[in-house]
Amino acid sequence: MLARQFLWGMLTLAHLVAALLWLRFWWVTRDRLFIFFAAAFVAFALNWFGLALIDPDRELRHYVYLARFLGFLLLIAGIVNRNRLCSAT
Repeated sequence: MLARQFLWGMLTLAHLVAALLWLRFWWVTRDRLFIFFAAAFVAFALNWFGLALIDPDRELRHYVYLARFLGFLLLIAGIVNRNRLCSAT
């Protein structure tokens, strides 16, 4: 149990670092796609953090995966937004 929480903590930190890298790319280019990606990786980090906090035997565990779903929706929204803006110019 402790090793699983440690690994989920590592995944949380890795996703937060990736979000910071996407924010850095946004700062350089001011492209909105990078903001969507940074927000998605923060949602993924919240997913892993939530899994580390909740007991695996609890019934409410599946609600944590809504954060992951939100992250994938943000990725899709960013890509669609980018393609829509590029095709309009």
